Amino acid sequence: MLKNLCTTQLYLLKGANSLKQQVRTTFVLKRKYEPLLHKTNEKPRRLRAKHFIYDLVEDTQVKKRPNMEVVLKTFVEGVGDKGDVVSMKPHFVYNKLLLPGLATYKTPENIAKYSKSEAEKSAVQHSSAYAQRTVNMLESIVLAVIMNKDEPWVLEPWHIKASLRKAGFHCKEECIKLPTECIEGPDLRKENKEFNCIITINKLEQATLKCRIHHWSTDPSERLPYVLEHWKLPAEPLLESSQIEATSTVQKPIVK
Repeated sequence: MLKNLCTTQLYLLKGANSLKQQVRTTFVLKRKYEPLLHKTNEKPRRLRAKHFIYDLVEDTQVKKRPNMEVVLKTFVEGVGDKGDVVSMKPHFVYNKLLLPGLATYKTPENIAKYSKSEAEKSAVQHSSAYAQRTVNMLESIVLAVIMNKDEPWVLEPWHIKASLRKAGFHCKEECIKLPTECIEGPDLRKENKEFNCIITINKLEQATLKCRIHHWSTDPSERLPYVLEHWKLPAEPLLESSQIEATSTVQKPIVK
């Protein structure tokens, strides 16, 4: 097996100034035809042309680099909390954690330095690394709540649960806080009007979810015309007060 270290130099010209960048890559090669052995104390045989034909064994430029372990200095959304040791891809660690100063290299000294104290552990600010990301996703959408146009109904938490499931979110009914005012229908005056409800995640984080009523009929002739990208259009408030208070007695949800 033969290791051949190749060095290439790139020149980027810009006016009178030049930028010189050196790139080092390693290729591991193997002879395709092994040369014959020679006797002791004899002159080695001369290599033929076929002995200089190599097969590529490994190219380190395309080799997958192993994950890096770092210690977080603070809470990072979608990664972890202060003092957590995380193992992630090198380019993400360098660009998103080390360079902004959000993490440091894993050493016994850094683990002890950035570990949480008892006071910090008792004052929980985030239930998980992904809870705040879930809050941001819920607050960035406008949920379409499809209600029957032909039969009477009263809006309940399970309607919001079913609409969230269609949007890709799984949530228990006890995690959903509806407005105090009763919303009932069918009422075409409420079509595409907006109201807010509160989604509680892991008994801690709360997200304000924007919802809009849309009437639907099983009879194709009675259906309302579809409005393209209706969530981008401005909407009137459905209720006089769009702000609702979240309750503190909520069971543990399974929002993901």
